[in-house]
Amino acid sequence: MPKKKHFSAGRVPLILFLCQMISALDVPLDSKLLGDLVQPPTITQQSPKDYIIDPRENIVIQCEAKGRPPPSFSWTRNGTHFDIDKDPLVTMKPGSGTLVINILSEGKAETYEGVYQCTARNERGAAISNNIVVRPSRSPLWTKERLEPITLRNGQSLVLPCRPPIGLPPAIIFWMDNSFQRLPQSERVSQGLNGDLYFSNVLPEDTREDYICYARFNHTQTIQQKQPISLKVISAKPSKERPPTFLTPEGNESLKEELRGNVLSLECIAEGLPTPVIYWIKEDGTLPVNRTFYRNFKKTLQITQVSEADSGNYQCIAKNTLGAVHHTISVTVKAAPYWISAPQNLVLSPGENGTLICRANGNPKPRIGWLTNGVPVEIAPDDPSRKIDGDTIMFSNVQERSSAVYQCNASNEYGYLLANAFVNVLAEPPRILTSANILYQVIANRPALLDCAFFGSPLPTIEWFKGTKGRALHEDIYVLHDNGTLEIPVAQKDSAGTYTCVARNKLGMAKNEVHLEIKDPTRIIKQPEYAVVQRGSKVSFECKVKHDDTLIPTIMWLKDNGELPNDERFSVDKDHLVVTDVSDDDGGTYTCAANTTLDSVSASAGLRVVAPTPTPAPIYDVPNPPFDLELTNQLDKSVQLTWTPGDDNNSPITKFIIEYEDAMHEAGIWHHQAEVSGTQTTAQLTLSPYVNYSFRVMAENSIGRSVPSEASEQYLTKAAEPDQNPTSVEGIGTEPDNLVITWKPLNGFQSNGPGLQYKVSWRQKDGDDEWTSVVVANVSKYIVSGTPTFVPYLIKVQALNDVGFAPEPAAVMGHSGEDLPMVAPGNVRVNVVNSTLAEVHWDPVPLKSVRGHLQGYRIYYWKAQSSSKRNRRHIEKKILTFQGSKTHGMLPGLQPYSHYTLNVRVVNGKGEGPASTDRAFHTPEGVPSAPSSLKIVNPTLDSLTLEWDPPSHPNGVLTEYTLRYQPINSTHELGPLVDLKIPANKTRWTLKHLNFSTRYKFYFYAQTSVGSGSQITEEAITTVDEGKMAGILPPDVGAGKAMASRQVDIATQGWFIGLMCAVALLILILLIVCFIRRNKGGKYPVKEKEDAHADPEIQPMKEDDGTFGEYSDAEDHKPLKKGSRTPSDRTVKKEDSDDSLVDYGEGVNGQFNEDGSFIGQYSGKKEKEPAEGNESSEAPSPVNAMNSFV
Repeated sequence: MPKKKHFSAGRVPLILFLCQMISALDVPLDSKLLGDLVQPPTITQQSPKDYIIDPRENIVIQCEAKGRPPPSFSWTRNGTHFDIDKDPLVTMKPGSGTLVINILSEGKAETYEGVYQCTARNERGAAISNNIVVRPSRSPLWTKERLEPITLRNGQSLVLPCRPPIGLPPAIIFWMDNSFQRLPQSERVSQGLNGDLYFSNVLPEDTREDYICYARFNHTQTIQQKQPISLKVISAKPSKERPPTFLTPEGNESLKEELRGNVLSLECIAEGLPTPVIYWIKEDGTLPVNRTFYRNFKKTLQITQVSEADSGNYQCIAKNTLGAVHHTISVTVKAAPYWISAPQNLVLSPGENGTLICRANGNPKPRIGWLTNGVPVEIAPDDPSRKIDGDTIMFSNVQERSSAVYQCNASNEYGYLLANAFVNVLAEPPRILTSANILYQVIANRPALLDCAFFGSPLPTIEWFKGTKGRALHEDIYVLHDNGTLEIPVAQKDSAGTYTCVARNKLGMAKNEVHLEIKDPTRIIKQPEYAVVQRGSKVSFECKVKHDDTLIPTIMWLKDNGELPNDERFSVDKDHLVVTDVSDDDGGTYTCAANTTLDSVSASAGLRVVAPTPTPAPIYDVPNPPFDLELTNQLDKSVQLTWTPGDDNNSPITKFIIEYEDAMHEAGIWHHQAEVSGTQTTAQLTLSPYVNYSFRVMAENSIGRSVPSEASEQYLTKAAEPDQNPTSVEGIGTEPDNLVITWKPLNGFQSNGPGLQYKVSWRQKDGDDEWTSVVVANVSKYIVSGTPTFVPYLIKVQALNDVGFAPEPAAVMGHSGEDLPMVAPGNVRVNVVNSTLAEVHWDPVPLKSVRGHLQGYRIYYWKAQSSSKRNRRHIEKKILTFQGSKTHGMLPGLQPYSHYTLNVRVVNGKGEGPASTDRAFHTPEGVPSAPSSLKIVNPTLDSLTLEWDPPSHPNGVLTEYTLRYQPINSTHELGPLVDLKIPANKTRWTLKHLNFSTRYKFYFYAQTSVGSGSQITEEAITTVDEGKMAGILPPDVGAGKAMASRQVDIATQGWFIGLMCAVALLILILLIVCFIRRNKGGKYPVKEKEDAHADPEIQPMKEDDGTFGEYSDAEDHKPLKKGSRTPSDRTVKKEDSDDSLVDYGEGVNGQFNEDGSFIGQYSGKKEKEPAEGNESSEAPSPVNAMNSFV
C-alpha cells in the first residue's frame, strides 16, 4: 500500500525550502546515511566576537558543531591551551563544546577575562571558532566633585557638562530633575552626543537647582547619578543680540571617521541670540534620500548603513537674523573586512578537482590568510593535491587523505572575518533519500511536485520516467529541479500514474517509485444567493457542492466569518441553511465553506432583513450565469461541453454563447466559439491543435446577457501540422542587388504545434531556374542578396512545425531592388499657352531603362535671372511631377514677360534619372501688378503731390500710369471723377487747382500694352485757408492719410474765441430767419441753392429693386459713386426731413464760405458709416466744437 502524500498550494514554500537544503554541499545527516558516511566538523553556533558578560551570572561561552563521527572539542585562552579539567568552576556541556563557568558560587568574572577560541575535531579535520573576547560589564560610579552654582544673565549661552564614568558597554545618558522627570529640550536647549546639556541662550525660566545627569548601564540594569547642578538666570536687561557661534565642534573644520555599515552621526550645536537654526548640506553631492535622518532638532545628522560613497565634506550652517556661521566636517568611511565570496564546503569523489575561493573587501584592503585544520597552511602538512594562489585554493586529483577543514582569515586594522569550509572526499554510489512508493494526490490543473532527494559522490544525475516502459521525461512539459524534484506545472487527468526517479553516477545506480493521483477540484455549483426577506419570515440558502468521488468534503456554514449562532432557528441539512422567524440581528453575510484534504472553496451571500411589505411584482432581469461546466468525449479536434442553466429570472433563455480561452498562447483573452439555442445544455465544439482550452458560457434572454460562468477545466489538444500559411507575402527590394521577402506570421493559435518555422522559396519569374528554399525561425522577413536589378520573382512562404508542413502555398510575384533610371526623356517641346501657362511635351523613355516601377515624370523649371541677380541669390527651381506614363503636362503660375528654362526627368521608386537637355522659352507680356506704394506729400490749399514706386512685377513694358480721383464731402458722397494719364517714366506728380480743406480719393494703376493692372487707392486732404479758418482740420483723417501740413493748437487763442462767438451769433440769426421763412412756406437759401444747382451725377433709382445707389468703399477699390438721399421727385419724407438747420451739424465736413453761406450737402440724420480700415477716430476739432455748440 503506497504511502499517501497530499499536495496543495500551501506546500510550495516547504518544497522550496527543501530544495535549498538539498542543494547545499553538506553531507545530509539523514538517518539512512549516519551509520557509514563521514563528514568533517562544521561550527554551527558560537558566542559573539565581542562578548560582554554580566558579572552577576554564570559565564556561558557557546560552541556547537556537527560532523560524523561527532567531533570532540578543545579550547584555547589567550593563545594557549585552556585545560578545563584543572579548573573546578569550568565545565563543558555533554555532546557540545559550550563552556559553563560557575562564578555564582565562588570566583570573580574578572578572573576569566580573555580571548577564547574553540576547536571541533574529528578524523576528517578540525574547525575553529572566532576569537571570542570575554569581558565583564562595568557600571562605575561618578567621582565625588563639588559643583558650584552657576549664575548667568538672561540671553547668555551655557554648557552643563555631564562627563559620565567610562562603562562597558558605554552608558546611555539623559538629564532629569529630582522628581525623575526628563528636562524639556528644544532648538534652544538640547543634549549633545557626548551627554552635555547645551543652552544656545538662557532664559529666566531655566532657573532651577536640580539639573541632574543620569547614566544608564543596560547590561547590568543600573543607573548612576551625577551631583545636581544649580543654575540661576538673572532676569535683568537681556544680553545684546548676537550672530551664531558653534559650541561644538570647535573651529571651522573637523574630521570624522566611521566604519562601513554603521550609523554616521554628525553634530553641530550653536549658540546665539535669537536661537540659531541648523542646516546641513553635503559639498559636491546630495544627502541619500532614504538613509538620512535628522535628530535633536536638526542638530544631529544621521546616515544609516554608511558606505564608502558617503565619504566627503559635510557642512552644517547655523543661522539667525544677525548672520550665519559654517563648519565643515570631513568624513572618511573605512571598512572592516566583509565578504564578497566566502568559501563553500566541497564534497568530491576521488580523482575529482575542486576550488575553494575566499574573497573579501574592506578599507584598507584586507589580508587573506589560509589555515588547514586550525594550523597556518605554511606549517601544515604538505598535500600534493593542493595549490594555493592568493585567495584561491585549487585541488586536483583529490584522494581520501585530502579531506580537511580549511579556514580563511580576512583581516585589516578594523577587524577580521573567519570562515570554515571543508573538503570531504567520498566515494559513494547514489542513494535516494525519499521514501519509496509515496502516493501524491493533486487537484487537476494545479502544479504537482514529486520528490526525489538523493546523495552520492560523484554527484549523481537524475532522470524521471513514467510507467514501466516510458521514455525519460524532458523539460518541454516537465520541470526538472536540481534537487531531483520533478514538477508538472499543470497536472491533467492523464498525468496520473507511476513515476520512477533514477539516480546514477560512475559507482552505481539507485531508483525509487512514487505514485500520482489527479483529483477533480471541489466546486460549488449552486452558490447561495443574496436575499432580502421580511422580518418574521423564513430564508433558505442553498450550497450545492461537486467534488471528487474519492474525497469527502466537509461543509461548514459561517455568519460574518464566525460560527453560526447557537439558535434552534438555524438548521443545516445536506445542501441548505434555513433560518426561520428571521429577526433584524440575522442580517449579514453567510458563507458556505467546503473543505477536503486537498482543497477548499467557499461562496458567500448577504441577507438583508426588511419590514413586511406587500407582495412585490415579479422581477425581470438577465439570466443567472450557467454553472457546472463539464468536458466529455475529448478527442483530438473536438470535445463536448455540458452545463447547467442558471435561473432565467422570469424571462426565458433564448440562447447560450460559448467562449474559449487559450491559456498557452493568449491567457486572459476570451474568444467567441459558438452559439446554441436556449433549450440546449450541451454543445459539440470543434477544436484546433495544440491549444490549452478553457470554456465559459453566457445565457441571454430578452432583458440581456448574463455574466460569464466560471471557466471549465482546461483541455490541451495534441499538436498537428499547420493548416494555413502566412498571409500578406510580399517581395520588394531595398537595394539594387537584393530581394526582401516579408509576410505576416502565424500567431500561436494558428501554429498548431511547437517549433513554428517558415520555408521561404523563390525563383526568377521569367527563367527556368529551380526553386531556392531556406527554412527560417518564427520571423517575418528574409533578405535574398545578390539578385539582378529589378527582376520579377515568384515567391512562396510555407509554415511548418515539429509535426509537419502546412499545405503548399500559392506563389506571389515580387521584384528585386530598383536602381536609378538610366535614360533621360527626349524630344522635349514647350508650347506657351499664355503669359502664365505653358504646355510641355516629351517622348517616353524605354521601360527597360527605368530599372524599377515607373512612377512618373518630373519637370524642373526656373526663371532666368539677370547676371546681377544671379550673383545675389541662388536660382529657385520649381518642380512638377506627373504620375504614370503621361508624356505631357501643363506649367501654371508662370511670371509674364519672363525667360524660363526647364528639363524633364523620369522617376521610379529609387529616385530620378538623368535630366533631359534644357529647353528655354519666353512668356509674353501681361498686365502689371499694382504700384508698390502711393503716398501724398506736401499738401497745400489747392494742391497735392503724389509719389509712388513702380509695380514690383511690371509683367512687361509699362506704357503709362492712370490716376483717377474725386472729392468726398462730409457725408461720404463723391464728387465728379477725373481721369489723368501720366507718363510711365514718372514717379511723382502734383495736382493743382484743387479745393481747399477737401478730402480726395485717388485710384492709381499702371498699364502695359496688354492692359491695366491692379490699382492702389489712397485718400488725402488739402489744407485749410489760414486766412479764414486757420487751424480747422477735418476730424476724420484716417491713420496713414496725408494730413494738413500745419496743425496749430488754436483752441486757446483769443482771436479763435472771438471768431467762435461770431459764428454762434451768425448761426442763431440764420436759425431765426429759417424759422420765419418756413412758417411763410418759402425756401431758405440753402434749399434754393440746391434747386438751382442740382447735381448732374445723382444716380436714378435702380430699376430692378427700387433702392437708392449708396456711397460705399468697394473692396476692389473701384471709384465710389454718389448716391441720392432724396427720392427722384425731390420730395422729403417727414422722418427724413432736412429742413432743420440743427441737422447740418451732423456732417463733419460742413463749413462756411466767406459770405457765411453753408456749402456742405445737407442730409437726414444718419449714423456715420465706419471707416474702411485705414481711418481712425481723432480728438474733436474746432469745427466739431462749433457744431456741438450750435
